[in-house]
Amino acid sequence: GAPQPVQGGLKGAAVKKLVRAMDKTRRFLDPLILVRGEDGYFTPNGNHRLSALRELEARSVVGLLVPEFSVAYQILALNIEKAHSLRERALEVQRMYRELAHGDAGKESALELEFEEPALVTLGFAYAERPRLAGGAYHPVLRKVDTWIDEPLARATPVRARRAELLIELDTAVSDTVEALKARGLKSPYLKNFVVARVNPLRFMKGELPGCDELLQTMTRKARSLNVERISPADLASVGGAPEEE
Repeated sequence: GAPQPVQGGLKGAAVKKLVRAMDKTRRFLDPLILVRGEDGYFTPNGNHRLSALRELEARSVVGLLVPEFSVAYQILALNIEKAHSLRERALEVQRMYRELAHGDAGKESALELEFEEPALVTLGFAYAERPRLAGGAYHPVLRKVDTWIDEPLARATPVRARRAELLIELDTAVSDTVEALKARGLKSPYLKNFVVARVNPLRFMKGELPGCDELLQTMTRKARSLNVERISPADLASVGGAPEEE
């Protein structure tokens, strides 16, 4: 068996913990979910367990073989016990998206179960290009305006990639403004959240909201033109939210 390509990377500490537990108890009580691919069997959710068993030189493993290969792309929806971080969820969605785009997967909206929401797709594409993106600061905004692209995945991929580029451009502008605020002596673990809130026009809007691309470009312009000289420590007092880096 091998890990399914859409899974995230191994966490060394998690593998070591599993190795110690399995070695001490001499037990393996959590069967892998398996699907059959062209090159053998894959496990969509057992990467760490499989690696731990290999370190212990196990000769066999208990698994549940699921006949539908599509379950490999539905594992996020089925995995209700482990709470993935936003970054992990988004990157897994991005990997699924790119792999499915090579086949006849249909439109994005047909894969809502696998992808969860449009914002996760955009964030995943952006995280792939900028791993330290503070996605938590932008997720609430994206959830309000990001929508499914009404095209087959192969044609929607460049559109989604461009949207991720716009998000990265916004993140660059916001980061530059944060550095300017720090240079003025302003300190807060939520500076990035503060800047994003300042340049987000949605809170003042009623009725129809702008498209995602339009909003990201508007926020980027606002971030670049934000007058940091007019911002005081008192302005930061009520700001909270996700940490700048997740």
